Amino acid sequence: MVVLGAGPAGLVVGNLLLGGGVDCVVLERAEREHVRARARAGFLAANTVRILERHGLDAGLRLRGRPHSTCEFRSGDGRFRLDYSGLGRGERHTVYPQQDLVSDLLARFLGLGGRVEFGVEAVAVHDADTGRPSVSVRDADGRPGRWHARYVAGCDGRHGAARRSLPAGTVRRHHRDHGVTWLGLLAEAPPSLDAVGYAVHERGFAGHMARTSEVTRYYVQCERGTPADAWSEERIWEELELRMRGDEYGPLRRGPIVQRAVVQLESDVLEPLRHGSLFLVGDAAALVSPSAAKGANLAVLEAEILARALVDDLRHGDSKGLDSYSARCLAYIWRAQEFSHWMIRLLHGSVSGEAGGPASGEAGRPASGAAGGAAAFHDSLRRARLASLRTSRSQQDWFAERYVGV
Repeated sequence: MVVLGAGPAGLVVGNLLLGGGVDCVVLERAEREHVRARARAGFLAANTVRILERHGLDAGLRLRGRPHSTCEFRSGDGRFRLDYSGLGRGERHTVYPQQDLVSDLLARFLGLGGRVEFGVEAVAVHDADTGRPSVSVRDADGRPGRWHARYVAGCDGRHGAARRSLPAGTVRRHHRDHGVTWLGLLAEAPPSLDAVGYAVHERGFAGHMARTSEVTRYYVQCERGTPADAWSEERIWEELELRMRGDEYGPLRRGPIVQRAVVQLESDVLEPLRHGSLFLVGDAAALVSPSAAKGANLAVLEAEILARALVDDLRHGDSKGLDSYSARCLAYIWRAQEFSHWMIRLLHGSVSGEAGGPASGEAGRPASGAAGGAAAFHDSLRRARLASLRTSRSQQDWFAERYVGV
């Protein structure tokens, strides 16, 4: 069995395969230290925690993970907080940085005798429509190679070899650009509030997500085409203070910005998630916008479903799980996409690319002009959504169940 990618999806697949008596190798383009240091998502859903617990992959999580169950919304109409652990199904998130989870999964995989080939780039998957696929690779020095296996798990992301190797016409791609751009920031600064903060402002969205006691993730909406390094640190903090209304609710705790990235809010789904002996997992299967923290949680769920099905097939000759893999995962993916789309509409008013929506103005602010009527309409809808979430218990229960669940 060949697994492409040593992120959460690939390493969960690898650990579960080894635990089920199936030999596998993980091929990873990056070097080991880069894999262990990649700062990505940090909010684990309750079901993700249960999966990790079920397979003994939760040692670090139990020691260092922090429960979290509160989000705070700020807008021109005031602020309100939701403790979603007391709503819906009564579940909560666990804050655990993805790089820590990956380090745990990697250590467990190697401890079980697993093999990871770091610095090896998968170029293409060949003969996936046969029972003996192969993966052509090249190492860090450009030397070519090839791996053969019964199955290939494509956990190598949206731009990886698994997706690139799908023959034309074998899958349907569903793509949507939501017309919203965020500047994703990692600050060496303690969290400024004990909740996930969602700030709605006429200049654009701003978000606050704690990662550790000394590191905080921020998002700030910007104009499409803005380079990651276009804003000075001073301007970033000024925009965050303004949009999060620091003068009303308390100043932000500042620190150096150590990471920046431009994030285009997009949704992307392939159907089906299987082509013969090749299976797509995680971002290779579907890209969910970061507005609802679903990506890593879907990846772990899909990895468990696939690994169990592979063990059933390879160890017990039962292929039913592999036959149903795509349909099962797509049902979860589309529900996550629907909630992510709802969150985008909740946090942003009229956006570019939407029928009747204007282009963005300075700092993500909707431009004025002929489309002003449409912009005012969409902004009023957003205010109504926030008001319903603030006052309606049934709406809060609906939100809580979908916010934590997958």
